[in-house]
Amino acid sequence: MAELVRFGVSIEKELLDEFDEKIRQEGYDTRSKAVSDLFKEFVIEKEFSTGGRIAGAITILYDHHNKDLLSKVMEIQHEVHDAVISIQHIHLDHDNCLEIIAVRGDAEVIKELYTSLKTMKGIKHASINVTGVK
Repeated sequence: MAELVRFGVSIEKELLDEFDEKIRQEGYDTRSKAVSDLFKEFVIEKEFSTGGRIAGAITILYDHHNKDLLSKVMEIQHEVHDAVISIQHIHLDHDNCLEIIAVRGDAEVIKELYTSLKTMKGIKHASINVTGVK
């Protein structure tokens, strides 16, 4: 378990009151846990935006009738096979498929993969969720 450190922070009372209300609504038991999660999100976002190792999931939604698109999606994934660690293909309905692409590796490579997928003609929606890797 990581060593815990106590520190003091000065903040406007109104902002702290709003923060406390929001974390209560989220279900946090302690302010410390909420602040720790905010720190983690900040660090992970900086790693994603400036490089570093990350892990996460890219999701894409598309029409499965577009066979050219399926081929292109697969080709792009194979180009960065070291970063793609798993793919789950889900048939949502007769027309729509969802793919969840688990990724791990260099943030720049994963950003390029995500950008390539989300900008492809035929992709209805794409999103990415990342976390840090230590």
